[in-house]
Amino acid sequence: MATFVTAMLDGREPYDIYRWAEQLFADRDHLAAIEALEYLMDRAPDSELGSARELLARFYYHSAQLDRAADAARDILAKDPDHGYAALLLYRSLVRAGKRDEAERARLLATALGMDVSGRRTT
Repeated sequence: MATFVTAMLDGREPYDIYRWAEQLFADRDHLAAIEALEYLMDRAPDSELGSARELLARFYYHSAQLDRAADAARDILAKDPDHGYAALLLYRSLVRAGKRDEAERARLLATALGMDVSGRRTT
C-alpha cells in the first residue's frame, strides 16, 4: 500500500527525490525523509547515489534507528573503505546504542581516516 510520501514520488527523477528528502530532513520530518530515500534506494540502488546512502544513514541516526544507521554506514564503508564520515557515523551509532566494543573498532577506523571523534565542534 502506497503512503502519502511514496505516492508523491512516483514518476519523479532521482535527484528531485533526493532534494525533497533533504528538505524533509531540514523540516525535521525525519521519518518522511527516510521513507523518501528508501524509496529512491529501492529503485536505484546501484546508481550514482553515494550521497543518498550517506544521507539515509544520517537520517537513521537522527531518528534513533541506530542499528539501521550502523548497517547503512557499514554498507557505505564496504563500497568506499576510505569514507571517513561513514566511519564516524558508524562509531557514533554504536556508542549511542551502547555497543562499546564495536564502537571502539569504529573509533579507531574513523580516527585513522582523519575524523575527529571527540564530538567537539571545530567551527
